[in-house]
Amino acid sequence: MKFFDVQTRTRDQFVNVTAQVQQTVHALGISEGAVTVFVPHTTCGLTINENADPDVAADMLKQLDVMVPPQQPFYKHAEGNSAAHIKASLMGCSLQVIVTNGHLDLGVWQGIYLCEFDGPRARRVWVQ
Repeated sequence: MKFFDVQTRTRDQFVNVTAQVQQTVHALGISEGAVTVFVPHTTCGLTINENADPDVAADMLKQLDVMVPPQQPFYKHAEGNSAAHIKASLMGCSLQVIVTNGHLDLGVWQGIYLCEFDGPRARRVWVQ
């Protein structure tokens, strides 16, 4: 298992980490099989989605804010980041990606994103 760190810049942000995951796969010496990508955090997640048009990530963040507003009168969590926890659970904390000939076997338009919902923060991504 290896990891890399990501510094996010805003409260809500999608960070394309495809290149870092690929570098980590190479460093692990994995040529065939699958890797698990995992974030050990409760207010960020991971997703695979389009990496060609940045408007896709922006649209997803806006829709998540509509579905899970930052403030609700019924949120009880004392830290004030209940929405971040809910969004992270919706996205999930891990992905599995097939590796073929040492390369992530993603679709033409796919990228791996760290989904920040309580930034800015330093985040860690594990790959195994």
